[in-house]
Amino acid sequence: MTVGSVCSGIEAASVAWIGLDAEFVWFSEIASFQSKFLEKKYPNVPNIGDLCAIPPKIVHREVPYADIICGGTPCQAFSLTGHKRGLDDERGQLTLKFIEIANANDEARGEPSIVFWENVEGVLKDQTNAFGCFVSGLAGCDDVLPITQWQNAGIVRGPRRNVAWRVLDAKFFGVPQQRKRLYVLAGGPDFKPENVLFELHEHRLGEFPKVPLSFNKGGKHFEVFREYTDCLYSAYGTKWNGNAAAYNGSLYVSENGRLRRLTPLECERLMGFPDNYTDVPFASPTNRYQGVGNSWAVPVVRWIGERIFNAAALIDLNISERYMALFASHQQFGETHYFGFNSEILHLDDGRAINTTCTPENIVQSNIADIIDTNADEKVFISPVGCKGILRRAEERKLNINSRLAGILRNIAAQLPDDEIERISRIQPRGAFSERYQAAKMELGFPYHQERFCKP
Repeated sequence: MTVGSVCSGIEAASVAWIGLDAEFVWFSEIASFQSKFLEKKYPNVPNIGDLCAIPPKIVHREVPYADIICGGTPCQAFSLTGHKRGLDDERGQLTLKFIEIANANDEARGEPSIVFWENVEGVLKDQTNAFGCFVSGLAGCDDVLPITQWQNAGIVRGPRRNVAWRVLDAKFFGVPQQRKRLYVLAGGPDFKPENVLFELHEHRLGEFPKVPLSFNKGGKHFEVFREYTDCLYSAYGTKWNGNAAAYNGSLYVSENGRLRRLTPLECERLMGFPDNYTDVPFASPTNRYQGVGNSWAVPVVRWIGERIFNAAALIDLNISERYMALFASHQQFGETHYFGFNSEILHLDDGRAINTTCTPENIVQSNIADIIDTNADEKVFISPVGCKGILRRAEERKLNINSRLAGILRNIAAQLPDDEIERISRIQPRGAFSERYQAAKMELGFPYHQERFCKP
C-alpha cells in the first residue's frame, strides 16, 4: 500500500511501519530542520512541501495519489499548553485542508483511500468545534454534526466515509511516557475503522507496573521520580524549567547526586525511535528535542499500522448496525449515524465486550531504567543556580514539588554561596543580553525587566 505523509516532521510513520506492506511515495514538510532531516534520512522520497498545495497537485497528477493518507496537522491550536484558539488559528485551519487532501486523493485514485490522523486530545474540547468540523468533513456531511460534547472514542458513519477515533496512551505500548493522543481512522463505506482502533475485550486491563526508581547503570547511580515521564513537549530543550514537570520531577534525572534534564537520546527512546535517529550532522540539541517532541509515539503508530495492514483478518466488531439501540449516545442525522464512547468497556447483549479505553488489551511493559543514557553531556546538568531558581519559583507560586526532588535541589543549591546569588542578581549586562546572563537570570527566576537590575 502506498502512503502519502502530511506534516511529516521526522517521520515516525516511516519508522513505525518498517516491515509492513507500506511504500511512502511523498512527504509534506516545510520546517527547515525537518525538511533537511527528511532529505538526509529518506533521499528517495520527495518532500512536496506546503500541504496547502497538495490537493491540486494530486488532481493534476503532479504527485501520485496514495492508498493511505496519514498525518498530524499542527497541534498548537488545540494543545492544553498552547493558546487554544482552534479554527481561529491558521494552524488549526490546516485540519480542514487535510480533508481537501483526502478528497482530492480519492478523486485521483477513483476509490476511497484510508485516512489516518493524529492530534492532541485537547482537540476534542476545542471551543471552535474543530473536531466536529473535521469529522463531519471526513464523513462527507453537508453540515457540521450538532454534537455538543465529543467523547474520547466514537464512530461516525457518513455518506462519504466511515470514521472512528480513540484516545490511546503511549505508556501502555512499551515506552515509559504518559502521552495520550487522539487517533482518527477513516475509509469508504465498506471500511470499518472501529475494527482497527477498538478491540474485543478479553483481558483484565492492568496498571503501569511499579519499577525501582533508584538503580545503577553503566557504573553510575541514577534516581528518577516516577515510573514514567510526563508528555514530552517540543520546547523541552529550551523551556525545561517552566513546565509542571519541573515540579513533579518526571522529566528530570538524578545522576550520581547531580540533577539533569533528559538527553536527546533519552527523548528518542521515550518516543520509541531507534537510538540516535535524530543525530544527524546539522542537528543541534534543540533541533533534536523539537523534532522528537513534535512527533508521534512510534509503538502506538506501529500497533495501529499492523491492524490497518491486516484489517481483513480482524474480528468484525459489528457495532453500529446491529447494536445501535443499545447505546444512549447514538444519534442519527439523516443518513449519518453517530456513536460516542467515553473511554469505556462496551458490554453488548450477546455477551461480548469491546474496549474503547486508552489502554490496549495487551499491555507492553517498559522500565524507565532502559531509556537512561549513561553518557549524558555536561550541558544537560543543572547548576546550583538553576536548582535554587526552581525552588524559588515553587515557593513564590506556592506549587507542590516532589519531596525527593526538592531534597536533591536543596542539596545542590546549598553548594552556591550566598554572595554568588547576590552577585548574579545585581548584574546588568552591557549591550545585548548575553546567553549566559539570560540563562542565569531565568534560572534564578527574575523577571525580564532591566530596571530590576543595577550595575555592580
